[in-house]
Amino acid sequence: MAEVSYVGASRVFAGNPPVRAVDQLDLDVADGEFLVLVGPSGSGKSTALRMLAGLEDVDEGTIQIGSKDVTNVPPKGRDIAMVFQSYALYPHMTVAENMGFALKLRGTPKTEIKDKVAEAAAMLDLTKYLDRKPKALSGGQRQRVAMGRAIVREPSVFLMDEPLSNLDAKLRVETRANIAALQQRLGTTTIYVTHDQVEAMTMGHRVAVLKDGLLQQCDTPRALYDKPANAFVAGFIGSPAMNLKTVPLAAEGAKLDGIVVPLERSALSAAQSAGLTTVTFGIRPESLRLASVEEEGIDMTVELVEELGADALVHGAVKIGEGSERFVVRVDGRTPPQLGQNVKIAVRDASEVHLFHPETGERLTD
Repeated sequence: MAEVSYVGASRVFAGNPPVRAVDQLDLDVADGEFLVLVGPSGSGKSTALRMLAGLEDVDEGTIQIGSKDVTNVPPKGRDIAMVFQSYALYPHMTVAENMGFALKLRGTPKTEIKDKVAEAAAMLDLTKYLDRKPKALSGGQRQRVAMGRAIVREPSVFLMDEPLSNLDAKLRVETRANIAALQQRLGTTTIYVTHDQVEAMTMGHRVAVLKDGLLQQCDTPRALYDKPANAFVAGFIGSPAMNLKTVPLAAEGAKLDGIVVPLERSALSAAQSAGLTTVTFGIRPESLRLASVEEEGIDMTVELVEELGADALVHGAVKIGEGSERFVVRVDGRTPPQLGQNVKIAVRDASEVHLFHPETGERLTD
């Protein structure tokens, strides 16, 4: 087992100008932690993982595994095991041979290889498939074989690069639960890369959000959801995404459709202290509700209703200034409004409003 540290680590690709795929990354992963790196395409998450694996150069800074600086250590000397998106199984070998191949290369005795493979196969429900070739397995089974190959090596660190992206939706849900349970059982430090924020939120002890090579925030899933550090994290974490709109400020709150939405005093003070006349107003769909006809509310014209069973997502246009913006509201799935209907929406609680600087995107309150 081992902790992992990125210390000012950068990967810079040649170009005009040079591309900083990972830019001054400072990140500590505790021994036994399951950390997820998440971000959109091009954010640097896979590059950061490959730097740790030794598959990409570290142009600035250092990377440590345990107390050892591995910045210039070749991949085979880092005591890591990597699980790829593409499985990378040998088609001419059986499941057992694929799982034990790395041990065979090390010169491990055959009886020990057999025991380790059998143990890993039992963990992954692969025992009855040990004599089959990969072509006789489903996608989910092949991914479990790739996991088993990593497990038998008993590495200090597991690295997983979007291992579920080739699976269908139902199998992804099942397999991510299996991976999380397996990691908890083994207690091996794990760094997992995904572009799927739902995957990140349901698997990681902590989640590190990257954008354009820069670390935006690293915290528990709950903290990322409740207190995003900036507008990018707020919009990226959560499904559906947070409603984020730039709106004018009034003395008591934010102005939407001629209505002043009350804000907490601390949020207003922070905006006024920064000399702002507009703010980026953030509210999650579940923090909005449909208001009754008698209540003061924000007028919205329903443009789309996504019925999801227990609840529904209502998309509609709200007037802001001279134009209109689309808002999404989560409502009871049994009584959603109809397409084209005019409804009123209201904020459930002022404490559920997030305010960000309209230019820097940084959060305005703690």
